[in-house]
Amino acid sequence: MTRPIRVAQLALTDHARPVTTTVDAIDETGRSVPTPIAGEHPLTLYLDRRELVTLMTLGAAPEHLALGWLRNQRLVESIDELAAVQVDWETGSVAITSRSLRDEGTALWARSGREAALDATLGRRTVTTGCGQGTVYGDLMQSLDTIRLPQDARVSQASVYAVMEQVRRHESIYKIAGAVHGCALCTNPRDGSMPTILRFVEDVGRHNAVDAIAGWMWLQGIGGADTIFYTTGRLTSEMVIKCAQMGIPVLMSRSGLTGMGHELAARIGITMIGRCQGRHYLLFTGRERFVDAPPAP
Repeated sequence: MTRPIRVAQLALTDHARPVTTTVDAIDETGRSVPTPIAGEHPLTLYLDRRELVTLMTLGAAPEHLALGWLRNQRLVESIDELAAVQVDWETGSVAITSRSLRDEGTALWARSGREAALDATLGRRTVTTGCGQGTVYGDLMQSLDTIRLPQDARVSQASVYAVMEQVRRHESIYKIAGAVHGCALCTNPRDGSMPTILRFVEDVGRHNAVDAIAGWMWLQGIGGADTIFYTTGRLTSEMVIKCAQMGIPVLMSRSGLTGMGHELAARIGITMIGRCQGRHYLLFTGRERFVDAPPAP
C-alpha cells in the first residue's frame, strides 16, 4: 500500500493537448502515407506572475508537469502553499498562484524574503543530459545527503518481471508515433502480490515525464516508499535525484545508465536496475533490497 499524506485543495485546469497529429510523409516507393507524429509545445511556467522556465512538452499532463517541476526543483516546499494552477495554451503558459498572493495580494517570497532566495536558486543552474536539455537549479546535489529512503523496502525478481511486462503491454503514444519517452509509477506491494501501474506518462523528454508523475503524486497524496519507478530513458544523475526526492527506493529502465547516475544511486541507496528487456536485467546498485538476487560469485 502507498502511504497517503494530506493534500491541499487547488484550483486546477484540465487542459491536455492532443498528443499526436497526422502529417503526410512519402515512403520508399514514393507513396504518400498519413503518419501520426508526437506533439511538441512550449509551455512557460509563471509563479505569482514571475517567469521561471519554458518547457518543451507533449502537453498530455501540463498541470501535473508544472507541479512536479516546482516540487523537484524545490522551489515550493509544500503543495499547501499553492492555490491555483491554470494552463492556457493560447498563450502557451501556466500560471501558478500561491495562497499568499491570492489571500493577501502579496507574493509569498516578497513577505518572507524568499524573492532573494529564489533569485539565488535560479541563478545556480545545471544543464543536464535530459532529452531537450533538462535543467536542475540550486544546490540539489548538496541536499541529497539529507534524503532518507525507506530501509525496509524490498523488491523481488518476480516484481521486476511484472513491471517490465505491464509496461510492455501498456498502450502508448510511442507505439503510435514514436519520438517520446515513457515513465511509469508502479506499486510495490509488501504482501507478495504483483506490482500494478499507478500512473503512466509520456513526454518528449524523460525529465518532463518524471516531473508530471511527481506532480500527480503531490496532488494524490501518494508517497514513494512502496513504489517502483520505471523509465524508458537512460538513468542519469537527474533521474536519480528526482526519484530520490520523490522518496522512491527502486528505479528501473530498459536503457543503460551514466557514471554519475550510478554514483549517486549508490550514495543515496537507490536500487537501480537497468537494461530491462525481455527476461534480462542488470542490477547495478542496492542489492540489499533485492530479496531473491542470485548469490555473488
